[in-house]
Order: sequence, then C-alpha cells, then structure tokens
Amino acid sequence: MGALGGYADGQVLTDGNQGSIATPRPINPSTSTTNPSARETQNQNPYLGSVPTGPVTSETLSFTLQQAVGRGLKYNLGLIDSIQADAAVRAQRLRALAALLPNINARAQQAYENISYSEIGLKLPPIGGFTIPPTSGAFGFQDARISATQSLYSLELQDRYRSQKILENASLLNTKDSRDVVVFAVGLAFFQVVASKARLETAKAQLASSKELDSQVSNQYRSEVSPEIDAIRAQVERQTAEQRVTNAANEFEKDKLTLGRIIGLPLEQNFTVFGGEEYRPLPDIAELREQQQALGNRADLASAQQTVRAAELTVNAEKAQRMPAFSLNGNYGTGGTNFANANQLYEASVGVSVPIFTGGRIKADIDQAEADLDRRRAEYQDLEGRVKYDIRVARLDLASSESSVNVAANNKALAARALVQSQDRYNNGVTNYLEVVQAEETLAAANDNYIQSLYSFNVSKIALARALGNADSRLNDLFGGN
Repeated sequence: MGALGGYADGQVLTDGNQGSIATPRPINPSTSTTNPSARETQNQNPYLGSVPTGPVTSETLSFTLQQAVGRGLKYNLGLIDSIQADAAVRAQRLRALAALLPNINARAQQAYENISYSEIGLKLPPIGGFTIPPTSGAFGFQDARISATQSLYSLELQDRYRSQKILENASLLNTKDSRDVVVFAVGLAFFQVVASKARLETAKAQLASSKELDSQVSNQYRSEVSPEIDAIRAQVERQTAEQRVTNAANEFEKDKLTLGRIIGLPLEQNFTVFGGEEYRPLPDIAELREQQQALGNRADLASAQQTVRAAELTVNAEKAQRMPAFSLNGNYGTGGTNFANANQLYEASVGVSVPIFTGGRIKADIDQAEADLDRRRAEYQDLEGRVKYDIRVARLDLASSESSVNVAANNKALAARALVQSQDRYNNGVTNYLEVVQAEETLAAANDNYIQSLYSFNVSKIALARALGNADSRLNDLFGGN
C-alpha cells in the first residue's frame, strides 16, 4: 500500500558470508525522538504522531483493534491536521463569498477646514473695490453616513466562489480519507504489538522448556548417564532462551510505545492488547465487485474528482475576467454645521468595468489555470488506476500470506511432534542432546514463521480495508468483534 512509507519489500542483512531476510517492520517513531529528527518524522508522516490525551493511571489498560482504532480516530495527529485544513479551506470559501455580498460601512466625522481659493483654482475679481480674501476662513461641519457597495454581476467572482465551495467539499472528503489512513496506521502498529506479544509468549515457553531440559541433563550428567558436552549444550541453550525472552520483551515494549504514539496514549500509561492472535479467513468477495465498491467508496478518489471540477471553474473564472462587471455604490446620511441643523445627504451610482488592455495578464492567468486543470485530471486518472492496483496487490498479498499461515501452522505442529520424539529418543539413550537442541531450534523457527505469517495476513486484510474505503466500518467483518 505504501500509505505509511514504512515497509520494504525485503531487506537483506549480511553477516560475514551469511545472509538472512529481515522481518519488515513499520517506521518506529521511538527511534526519532530528538530534534530535528522527531520534527522531520512528524512533518513527513503526521499519522505516526498524536496528541497524548487522558490521565495516566496505575492500572493496565486493554485495547482491542476496534478500541485502538477508535482512539486513533480521536487523537491521531494526521487526522487532526486534516480537520484543521478543512477550517482553512472553509475560510477561503467564506472569503470568496464575501466578494459577492454587500459591504456596508458607517462613518461619522467632525471636520474643521480652511480652504485656499487659489489652490482650487477660484479667482474672483475685486467687486466695488472690495478684494476677496485668499482663503475661506476657518469653518467646521459634521457628517454621518452609511455607505454600501454591492457586486451586481461578476461572472468571475461567481465562478471563484463555486470553485471554493467545491474545494471545501473536496477537503471534507480528504478528511474522510484520512480516517482510512488512520485505520491503516493503527492496524499495522496493533498487529505488530500482537506479533511481538506472541513472540514473547513463545520465548517464555521455550525458556521454560530449556530450563526443564537443562535440569534433566544436569542430573543425568551428575549421575554419569550423559556426557559433559550435553550438559554444556543444555546450559547454553537455557542462557540463549533467557536472552531471547529479554529481547522479545524489549521489542514488545517498543512496539507498544509505537502504537501508543499513534493512538494518543501518554507514554507513561501501561497497556496491552488482546485479540488478533487467531486466524480468521477472509470473506469471499469477487474482485470485480470489490473494485466497484472501492470506486464508489474511496474518499480520496471522490476528492480528486471534486478537485478537477474546481479547477474547471477556476479556468472559467480566469476567462470571465474579460467580461463586464457591474457594481452598485451608494451612501446615505446627514451633514451640516452640526447635527442639530443637518441636512439629508445621499449618493447612488451604478458602475461597469470592462478590461481593455491588461498587458497579457489575463492570458497568463488562463494558461496557468489550464495547466493546473490538466494536472488535476492526470492525478485523478492515476488515482483511479491506483485504487484498482491497491485492491489487486492486497488480494495477492492475502492469497500468499494465507497460504503461508496454513503451511506455517502445519510446520509448527510437525516441529512440536519432532521435538517430543527427539526428547524421547534422548531419554531412551538412542541419540545425544544435539538432536534435541536442533529440534528446539526448528520449533522456535516454526513458531516465528507462524507469527510472521499471521501478522502478514492481518496486515494484508488491513490493506484491503484501506483499499476498499470506509475502512473503520469493515473491521468487524474482517477481524470479528464489536
């Protein structure tokens, strides 16, 4: 899927001449907690962060997948950012609407003036030997008015408003799509915790078995029934099992921190998860039907379609700059030497504005808008193909991982039987302890393969839910529970 950008198809770790395939793991924000790396991780993928909310209690909280997703949908940073982006787009729509609505202002003033006749070009000859003074002399007046301006007709402003209104709808759809991304992010982290928990429990069971065998072999060595080499091997196996428990517990705690960061839990709050350990087959749905559902349900696809329509209206708005625009201006009030002796004042005018020469600015605006429209159309067509691609890839991963689960479960049972037989052979003196050690390692590998296969299967189901859209409503069908 690539929504989190935290998985590799396969990472090869080389140790000398030996190579092994590392288990794919999600991005772990616990490895980037110092500036500037933490801030960069947040900027690159806000869905790995959250707003920690709630008091820290001494009790250990428990979360199912649905409960973890529900908390993520409240406190995940990516979704919060998307909701705030809605508010910004809504403000742009209101700004475009304001250009179409009347603008009304009130103004009152007390003025004192002394007018120069020569400044305004007034020249009066002397009358009867009397010379007109060069200024009017100081005088004052009071004036209070209400003024209004209104766009009567502007196709440009109308199309810009329609474009912003559609962009607001597109932003709301983006927020809906962000919910699906949160479900995907929480699902990945949740099942990583489930897998780590299973590995820890398996490591503890192997430690208990290693301790029992170590005690048994030590007694046989002291009784001179088994050679010292068997006792040494048993001790090494027990110490190795102890270290495996330590490592598994460490990974379990780190994976819990990752999940807690995504769903908004304070880092000090202890919690665990339950559910997700069992294999639950996927309901049988035809792929063609899934594609039809996704094309109708994917909010990001609907948002891209709305963005194309908004870009078309923007092109129309740029072209409409060449059209006449009509406006109404007026004011009404009173004025005079004082308000007690004021006279009624008013003014009304209708104006028309027609661009004659703009130096090519309108042509440049149109070209830019058309280029943006072509880009939006290409993005929509690409996204439509990617939706089908996501479903196909999720289905292929499901088929592969489901087969791996069945094979791993069978191998796990066979490895357990082989260990029992090796222990019986050793107790009866038919073989040495090396065969028992090899059987234990085979069982450990079989258990880890089963855990990893089940994890991959559950992640593939989460990816399918994301690909189909409305991911949170599909969890009960895919994983059971309420």
